[in-house]
Amino acid sequence: IHVTDIHAQLKPIYFREPEVNIGVGPNKGEVPHVTGADFRKLYGIDDGSPSAYALTYNDFTSLAQAYGRVGGLDRVSTVINSIRAARPDALLLDGGDTWHGSYTCYQTEGQDMVNVMNALKPDAMTFHWEFTLGSARVQEIVDGLPFAALGQNIFDAEWDEPSELFKPYKFFERGGVKIAVIGQAFPYMPIANPGWMFPEYSFGIRDENMQAMVDEVRDMGAELVVCLSHNGFDVDKKMAGRVSGIDVILSGHTHDALPEPVLVGDTIIIASGSNGKFVSRVDLDVRDGQMMGFRHKLIPIFSDVIAPDPVITSLIDEQRAPYKAELEQVIGQSESLLYRRGNFNGTWDDLICDALISERDADIAMSPGVRWGPSILPGQDITREDIWNVTSMTYGKAYRTEMTGEFIHVILEDVGDNLFNPDPYYQQGG
Repeated sequence: IHVTDIHAQLKPIYFREPEVNIGVGPNKGEVPHVTGADFRKLYGIDDGSPSAYALTYNDFTSLAQAYGRVGGLDRVSTVINSIRAARPDALLLDGGDTWHGSYTCYQTEGQDMVNVMNALKPDAMTFHWEFTLGSARVQEIVDGLPFAALGQNIFDAEWDEPSELFKPYKFFERGGVKIAVIGQAFPYMPIANPGWMFPEYSFGIRDENMQAMVDEVRDMGAELVVCLSHNGFDVDKKMAGRVSGIDVILSGHTHDALPEPVLVGDTIIIASGSNGKFVSRVDLDVRDGQMMGFRHKLIPIFSDVIAPDPVITSLIDEQRAPYKAELEQVIGQSESLLYRRGNFNGTWDDLICDALISERDADIAMSPGVRWGPSILPGQDITREDIWNVTSMTYGKAYRTEMTGEFIHVILEDVGDNLFNPDPYYQQGG
């Protein structure tokens, strides 16, 4: 069972999938860089269907009004419990970007998410935005986790040796099969996020070390090798072509939701969306130390039709109770659909930039077009919680400064190269 990129969304939300998702180089026109009608055609999805609402952006407002909100970790828990009832040996793996992205997560330094996720009983997780809580807080949380914190590519920055806090892999015996889960944290932490927040660590893709870990666990008797990754989908595709012996890559970071796995050689790559909107179930047939076949289901979490797990509902309410008044404070009302998610700006980003220009008396405003943040329907109240859902960085600041046209040009070219470099290994965000 795979969840990833929850971004601290405890409650049901609206979440519009991307309209623009540009692939470059060998990934031009390949999934996950297919959207809208092209995506529906590719996967045989009917217009206006529940799957069309869950997986594409067209007619989003009207379909949202018909099908309702998505996500909510109490609904996610119900789905997980159902799978575990059928498969008591199931592994639950969390792909990271979990302790970041909301008002309560910011105020509690991630503790609200830690408490709720612990109750879901995952077996392992890997990391990205978690590090922006600062390395001391990350160590404090990881020391107390009742499950494995994995990252074969998390190294001690001073000695360039594997981190003692984060283990490269963990073994599980499930269904009579010896499984190795190898963690892959986000490789480009100091580029995409401020390095001063976690100076003790270095990252990188570390293909050679990944191959060494795969070989090591195979030598130790692993019959199935799973990579729990926060690389991003295109990076995972390239890594799968360079590292042999990985059976399954559970992909995270780029928030892609794909109803079918992508096959690279003998490796299947699973993409499970974001914001608590989907859960992936992967059933694997392993015989004589080999993966012989698989079944995969990307399960959309339709909040209005999935009964919440009352234990988790109560726990979520408990985390939110001290902040109830602030969360519910209405700041304004949306006249149009507010969304984010593609690899250019969304209307949330336009609103943020307009606000910066208005409030700071600037000529030009720039905002990092991050992928996280729920959508707001036309006519919907915008609460303080909604604003924090799209701005809650621990290092968020609004700077007003003078720039030359030449400098702006350099910034845009640099960002463009990071996003659209033909080589996925140079698509480093930030």
